[in-house]
Amino acid sequence: MSGNPISGPILELKNAHKAFGSKQVLRGVDLTVARGQSLVIIGGSGTGKSVTIKAALGLLPLDKGEVRFAGEAANDRKSIEALRRRTGMLFQGGALFDSLTVWENVAFALIYRDRMGRGKAKKLAIENLAKVRLPASAADLRPAELSGGMQKRVALARAIIAKPDLIFFDEPTTGLDPITADAVNNLIVEQVKALGAAAVSITHDMASVRKIADEVAMLHEGKIVWRGPVSALDNSGNPYIDQFVNGRAEGPIQPAI
Repeated sequence: MSGNPISGPILELKNAHKAFGSKQVLRGVDLTVARGQSLVIIGGSGTGKSVTIKAALGLLPLDKGEVRFAGEAANDRKSIEALRRRTGMLFQGGALFDSLTVWENVAFALIYRDRMGRGKAKKLAIENLAKVRLPASAADLRPAELSGGMQKRVALARAIIAKPDLIFFDEPTTGLDPITADAVNNLIVEQVKALGAAAVSITHDMASVRKIADEVAMLHEGKIVWRGPVSALDNSGNPYIDQFVNGRAEGPIQPAI
């Protein structure tokens, strides 16, 4: 998988199926994401959103179907590793390493994967902390010394430091108050656009959806049941979207209780 400029979809999932024992989670998911596009996947709990992202990253092998990155199949160790080198990830909860300083968290891949010298890695980490509105003085702190919103910013700095072509966001505003969540959403939009990267996010937060999405895909019972521009959410004509967006218990989606 080369590092050449990308034309066409950067990420494709074709007829993706995944089961865990007798539980079929993905039932033929088809998704494409273009460079510079922000796609947000929505859906109820247990519908397969996180499994979709993990499959796209090669963390979960598909039972059937294909993942393609920049037009090439990601189906073996070498091609999956090449995909990951060009991909960033902001994990739910941040997933920072408590035993490392802030800058070491941000530069983790540069130090341990790319074998970059610590001095250069720290300089780049501080530069990327500035991009997410964190001062250089935060670099030597531990994650436990930061607020939840600051931890999310550190995680975002880590996701963008290697200038990826594609960034995944897993519930990026979980646990944040509405004002802090909006600030994080603004930073996500700003940094994704600055990189010219594609973004794939999963979230239950409709405020986040409206802020960061160009397009929205609705996942239900392991299939994409609707996809369209974020501007069409309120007039989609789709009963699944209508129920989810309006947060109603009544409708085709059964509450997970």
